[in-house]
Amino acid sequence: MPELPEVETVRCGLEQNLKNTTIKKVTLRRKNLRIPFPEHFAQTLEGQPITAITRRAKYLLFYVGKNDVLIAHLGMSGRFSVENKRPAAFLPHDHVVIELTDGRVLIYNDARRFGLMTLAQRNTLHEHPLLSELGPEPLEKDFSAQYLKKELLKRNSPIKSTIMDQQLVVGVGNIYASEALFLVGINPQKSAKSVADRNNDLVKAIRKVLGDAIASGGSSLRDFVQVSGETGYFQHHFNVYGRAGKPCFKCHTPIRSTRMSGRSTFFCPQCQS
Repeated sequence: MPELPEVETVRCGLEQNLKNTTIKKVTLRRKNLRIPFPEHFAQTLEGQPITAITRRAKYLLFYVGKNDVLIAHLGMSGRFSVENKRPAAFLPHDHVVIELTDGRVLIYNDARRFGLMTLAQRNTLHEHPLLSELGPEPLEKDFSAQYLKKELLKRNSPIKSTIMDQQLVVGVGNIYASEALFLVGINPQKSAKSVADRNNDLVKAIRKVLGDAIASGGSSLRDFVQVSGETGYFQHHFNVYGRAGKPCFKCHTPIRSTRMSGRSTFFCPQCQS
């Protein structure tokens, strides 16, 4: 599933292509994705300008007109592409087609249909059920060392599971949690409370891993591509993720893999104590 760097990469591509354009027509080629489309979805968007595209956690937020916000989530296989004109034929999983007044077309394709699109109002956006319980953004000042230490001291859960909790901090998914813990030398199975004094290092590591991944266009393991159709490149810089049995780049000890909360976890048993 695309994580924060992948979603941020998509956001940048969409904003570059779509900001200050106007929606002419919206065509829904099925009744639902993960959830049904809201009633009057197309009519609400048609004729309105796209004034900004932002991100909250793994959700894309299209600010449309003066009051409306289109909330989109890519799920596991969702992807946006911008075409210069309406194609003569659509691909089987092209579910949403947004035609712009300049003749270009935004297409949302989602083979597995785990993504979603819904609508919200600007003045109550923070209260929307999809967004209201989310923690701070990891690249913003609210995710401070002081905040993280306070939260870690409350928890006995494994540190990897803890930093993946979207109510603690958003967007630190499986890949980037594994990579950040390697940078600070913390075993992912240690309790959050026991490593609370590593709070400053953890904040720095999480920000570095996410920042480097965004700069590389995200990680492409299966389905993820950018708006341009290019793949991300950060998968070529993994220290531990997906490298079970291969030598650690630092100490040459074989990387280990285990299961935590149903997810594969990778770490170096020598470097991460």
